[in-house]
Amino acid sequence: MKTHQVDIITIFPGMFESPLNESILKRAAEENLIEVRLHNLRDYSQDKHKKVDDYPFGGGVGMVMNVDPIVRAIEAVKQDRPGAHTILMSPRGRSFNQERARELSGMECLIFVCGRYEGVDERVRHFIDEEVSIGDYVLTGGEIPAMVVVEAVARLIPGVVGDENSVVEESFSEHLLEYPQYKKIQAWQREESLKKTAKVRPDLLKKVKLNDQD
Repeated sequence: MKTHQVDIITIFPGMFESPLNESILKRAAEENLIEVRLHNLRDYSQDKHKKVDDYPFGGGVGMVMNVDPIVRAIEAVKQDRPGAHTILMSPRGRSFNQERARELSGMECLIFVCGRYEGVDERVRHFIDEEVSIGDYVLTGGEIPAMVVVEAVARLIPGVVGDENSVVEESFSEHLLEYPQYKKIQAWQREESLKKTAKVRPDLLKKVKLNDQD
């Protein structure tokens, strides 16, 4: 079984140390199911002060991450990760969900670029494959969203979760919220999933194939 490769480009690599050394992600790394490498973006800056941001062209509020260090970082990673799928964590990106997590879990090499400040230079988008958002709200940077995506993807890699059937039965796997965990009758579970979804997330029911019993 091949090891899934994940590379994260960030100006705060220390933010990932604790999450990567606990629980499922730690076990997956120890079993060589996933390898996560952290890259400090400042190491790819040619500025003597290791600066990676600047004022936006034409003026505006805040700072924008420069394109050159990011591109150098991506190209350096791809030297031994040719063909890696590159993702920019961005609030304007495609909304992340369980279906996309499953798709990404089938890719052997992923690169995550964590934005900061007011965003990134628009030219960066010529060097990435997609932008991903974890929700319609604003965070200080892309580090925490990248952690969310990495864990959601990692637990779908075969062998990472001990009982793979539990992954199949979880919330959103069939566009339904998971049933309460205190009974084990299949028909009751289905009924409770439908009722809970109708109450909490009725929009998801549009994607569900209902049978006669439902």
